[in-house]
Amino acid sequence: MLPSVELLDFNQLEAGSVVDVETKSRHYQIECLGGSSVRISGHPTYCPSPVAAHLGGSLDREGHLDEGLIETGRRLMFLIGDRLPVMTSKVLHVHCTLNRN
Repeated sequence: MLPSVELLDFNQLEAGSVVDVETKSRHYQIECLGGSSVRISGHPTYCPSPVAAHLGGSLDREGHLDEGLIETGRRLMFLIGDRLPVMTSKVLHVHCTLNRN
């Protein structure tokens, strides 16, 4: 596992890479399936076990979305089942385990 990073461009990850995201209130595990497609778990209501989703990106205070980015200090947005948007609390730490195919 790599050390914690401040900014991660999810679009640069290969399928099979795993990202651990710690927010102020939860711990998410995100598996990259390719592009913005992910399998995510960590929310007790929406994804207690891994579910298919699309990673949106990081939201700033004004609600501007930086697509594909996961950044500490900002909220993460993902979409479950193409219709349920989920916004996390602020991201505290991001760790990535890269797929080494």
